[in-house]
Amino acid sequence: MAKNDYTYAVARIRAREGKLLSASFLEQLVSAPDCDSCIRLLREKGWGDKDGEAPFELLSKERERLWELMEELVGDLSVFNVFLYGNDYHNLKAAIKETCMDVHLPGIYISHGTVDPEVIQTAVSKKLFSELPSTMQTPARTAYETLLTTHDGQLCDVILDRAALTAVYQAGKDSGNEFLALYGELTVAAADIKIAYRALRTGKEPDFLTQALVPCDSLDLPSLIEASGKGRKGLSEYLKTTAYGKGTDALDVSCSAFERWCDNLLIQRIRPQLHVPFGLGPLAAYILARENEIKSVRIILSGKINHLPEESLRERVRETYV
Repeated sequence: MAKNDYTYAVARIRAREGKLLSASFLEQLVSAPDCDSCIRLLREKGWGDKDGEAPFELLSKERERLWELMEELVGDLSVFNVFLYGNDYHNLKAAIKETCMDVHLPGIYISHGTVDPEVIQTAVSKKLFSELPSTMQTPARTAYETLLTTHDGQLCDVILDRAALTAVYQAGKDSGNEFLALYGELTVAAADIKIAYRALRTGKEPDFLTQALVPCDSLDLPSLIEASGKGRKGLSEYLKTTAYGKGTDALDVSCSAFERWCDNLLIQRIRPQLHVPFGLGPLAAYILARENEIKSVRIILSGKINHLPEESLRERVRETYV
């Protein structure tokens, strides 16, 4: 579809951007006395659709609304596969663990992937991996056999996480859209850095990183693996030679602080889409903006439920798009 074909869709999104949560509103939530007060504030903003919704049910509803809107605007959601593959692999991971552990985990599957969760669940439970998309078949079979024979859940996760990141990265590259390619690049690079950081903290061997990391344009994997083997200082020194050098201070604090820095970097990079009148870019930016604010609200609600101090929540809340 030509970029001009999205002009009407972008116009619709422009009308909705004004309803995105602002930084000042997120501060209101952080300052609210409890979770119920946060829910009331969110309802005043139009979140949720019925009284008595559980906090995380409300968040799920907002994600449903987001993707229902996108389907209405573009029809074929495959243009946003770069955002959807992660859901597929989440569901694949869930199906494998349910099957191998012989348990039922209610509510573990999520919607809006490229494959119906029931198809994934059936394929795994019956070991009919050929019924999955071709790119999922090998990692699904390998992860299933690994968990079944070794009972190593972490290794199973590594196999599927790597496959998911590879799918996201390739979808960005194949999209022909600079913005979607940027999303794929930043997603994989951030994941690689977090994997390397956790590996050095837990004393993983270089072979682990070779299996877990996914190639991307903005990182040199051999250099990243070598730097990880030199400890935090070595990793920081390498990252300062990359586009992610400004994130080293956050990484020195914690992996979650670095994840926040990466999320904020993405929001900063997508803000120019606020002024683009057509194309997929503004639509994709709106998706990320909505997902980002839902993540921030989830952090705040979880913090209120667990009685975390306000300052701790402020340190975790993400930047807003508007």
